[in-house]
Amino acid sequence: MPKRVGHSATVQFGVVRSTEQVALDSKAAQGALLGGTLGLITSGNNSRAGGAIQGATVGGIAAAATAGNRKGTAYTVAMLDGSSTRIVSDQREIHEGDCVAIERSGSSANIRRAAPSYCDPANAKAIQEVDPAIRTAAAECQSAKRELAEASSDAEVDLAARKIELLCYD
Repeated sequence: MPKRVGHSATVQFGVVRSTEQVALDSKAAQGALLGGTLGLITSGNNSRAGGAIQGATVGGIAAAATAGNRKGTAYTVAMLDGSSTRIVSDQREIHEGDCVAIERSGSSANIRRAAPSYCDPANAKAIQEVDPAIRTAAAECQSAKRELAEASSDAEVDLAARKIELLCYD
């Protein structure tokens, strides 16, 4: 049976406890979830995207990744379930104290800022009720990232990068 959009995505919420600038090819990223567009490109999911991404006019971070500028931010997040996780991403707009969503789909991850109400324990039941919609949005973000990885022309890269900007970032 084919998987429905959002069926395999998981989303957890937490609060950013610390941030650290890292070089993505350093040992700092080892053992961490790798999220954002840089995670997709540096993971080697599809080598066809490399040339097209270098010519991208939107998604400058993606172009920087293929050109060797592999800087990212490592976020340590205190999850609402009491655990903590570390995710390395190309996003730089997230700060300590922000409520974030950690979205996982397959082997990919994404971090994005979320409304503070998602990190309020009093809202746990309501969040559970809207979970299918949240998971669908996470899966759509991952789908846009796959489109970027599979892009073979500048126009396809531009469109995928714009979708990522709309679907994956706050």
